[in-house]
Amino acid sequence: MSTQYYVASTADGFIADEDDRIDWLLRLGFEEFQAHYDAFIAEVGAIVMGSRTYGFLLGEGPSAWTYGDTPTWVLTTRDLPAIEGARISIGAADVTMVHAAATAAAGDKNVWVVGGGDVAAQFADAGLLDEVHLTIVPVFLGRGRRLLPITTGARDVTLDRTTSFPSGAIELRYALQASQGDEHANESGPV
Repeated sequence: MSTQYYVASTADGFIADEDDRIDWLLRLGFEEFQAHYDAFIAEVGAIVMGSRTYGFLLGEGPSAWTYGDTPTWVLTTRDLPAIEGARISIGAADVTMVHAAATAAAGDKNVWVVGGGDVAAQFADAGLLDEVHLTIVPVFLGRGRRLLPITTGARDVTLDRTTSFPSGAIELRYALQASQGDEHANESGPV
């Protein structure tokens, strides 16, 4: 079981533009990534996301929720509606408590930190993120939402695997190494 940040980024390190849009990614389509994604999601037992990612899914309509009844935590201080039929907990919470709950709910499967670089960074800063599955898309934005805005300093990673796609996108699968800040993981504040 691992806690994984599975995400697509531009070549210059952004996961969304300044307006939280991902048009640069959507124009590729998902056909070339589908089998790869299906294998990944089959191993996911719980999901954690931020309010921007959840808001994007709400804006796309009910068909955008493709996670069925997978237990999901949405970390936010805003009042957001739940999606009918989904198992979603919405609210502000300490990432260590959310991680413990998500890990328990996932059983022997993985916890997926979806989208939200800020949420993934909080998991990384608390020493709770094990892997980053980063698909780099061949486009530059110049500015936008950063991939992983950690605050605890440099993190060493080990490259486990690469996967190339016909569009020129490439997935890099990294294992995160422990940092000196990890011994303070339980001191993480609310999200």
